[in-house]
Amino acid sequence: MPLLDTDEALTGGSYYAASVTRPPPAPALQGSASTDVAIVGGGLAGLGAALDLRARGFDVMLLEAREVGWGASGRNGGQAIHGLACDLAVIEAQLGLAEARRVWAMTLEALALIGERCRAHVIDCDWRAGYLAVATSARKARALRADVERMAAVYDYPQTWLERSELPRWIVSPRYVAGAHDPRAGHLHPLKYCLGLRAAALGLGVRLHEHSPVTGLDADDGHARLTTAAGAQVRARQVLLAGNVYLQQFGARLAPRLAARIMPVGTYIVATAPLGPERAQALLPGGAAVCDTNFVLDYFRTTADHRLLYGGRVSYSTATPPNLAAGLRRRMQRSFPQLGEVAIEHAWGGFVDISMNRAPDFGRLGRNVYYLQGFSGHGLALAGLAGRLVAEAMAGDASRFDVFARLRHRRFPGGALLRMPALVAGMAWYRLRDLL
Repeated sequence: MPLLDTDEALTGGSYYAASVTRPPPAPALQGSASTDVAIVGGGLAGLGAALDLRARGFDVMLLEAREVGWGASGRNGGQAIHGLACDLAVIEAQLGLAEARRVWAMTLEALALIGERCRAHVIDCDWRAGYLAVATSARKARALRADVERMAAVYDYPQTWLERSELPRWIVSPRYVAGAHDPRAGHLHPLKYCLGLRAAALGLGVRLHEHSPVTGLDADDGHARLTTAAGAQVRARQVLLAGNVYLQQFGARLAPRLAARIMPVGTYIVATAPLGPERAQALLPGGAAVCDTNFVLDYFRTTADHRLLYGGRVSYSTATPPNLAAGLRRRMQRSFPQLGEVAIEHAWGGFVDISMNRAPDFGRLGRNVYYLQGFSGHGLALAGLAGRLVAEAMAGDASRFDVFARLRHRRFPGGALLRMPALVAGMAWYRLRDLL
């Protein structure tokens, strides 16, 4: 089933796309070419790898099926958060506490890397520091506090605990009963960030080809050959597959064994009309990005032009949910009834790549083909670092990449036809738990 660009179906489309001016697209690949490293996918992972590989002296060609930042990298909630989508207990159970601490440290490095790249390449992406996790019930507040205390004790990562009486300093909402504030995480305009990395990559000599979907891959121990939909070919010493959930959309035979390890999940966001600085600050006085702790969660933040971006509705099918903007407005009004009937000017969505255990899935196909997938909706910061880890591995030091590669992943049951209904049933159970 095709993964549709939901901007095409929703009034207003992506706020991010509407608030930037894209450069002219890079030319599509034609004929035959060769390179040290070919990267498939022009999102944050592919761009990050391209930058670090060029800094190490590799010749790099990046092939993007649409345009840089077209997928989840350029249309997500804009929240750059510590950690992984899964609990660290998943990592501890598989790799042990020492390696889990190493993974945690790398997720903090991923946050720092955003600032490093913005400074190095003069990228203005509306960065604002501050992240707030909030609980919707007393039971969830107890669980959140236990997690905050364990992170401080076991991972040496203190956060500020907020009782209900303290929340109005950060968020003015009747819905939440407690929270935790992290000053090191934050939020940004993801498409501005992607386009800034694109310009940086071109400036360093990365050979970029947009509108060049890769449909075929043949690899041996020495070289790999990629073929595009138009019949162009690239011969490369090493390959990175960084198309994530869209990899199979454009090339079903490219790496079929990876497809069953992730599930495409639709996620959706609305943006209000500009509220003005006073009204926006009255909602979120601290300016932090906010996410609740429900399994099927809501997340939101204000923008540089004082809108509220609110996400939270998900779809475990490839069809855009009906009445999407109205449904998200109702969710938004539960959190902020004081907004009344504020106008919704943009509604958009896309697909993220969920792994079975929500841990990232990094690895190799043979000796010279690497892949990155399974960020599970938590990739804005981590994807950039993942690109760095691949660059290190391709240059001969795979010690950090292999920490993630050792994580075990299960295939979604049921094959292509049955795995999505099975996931829908599972998510219905988690929604019931959130309600209770």
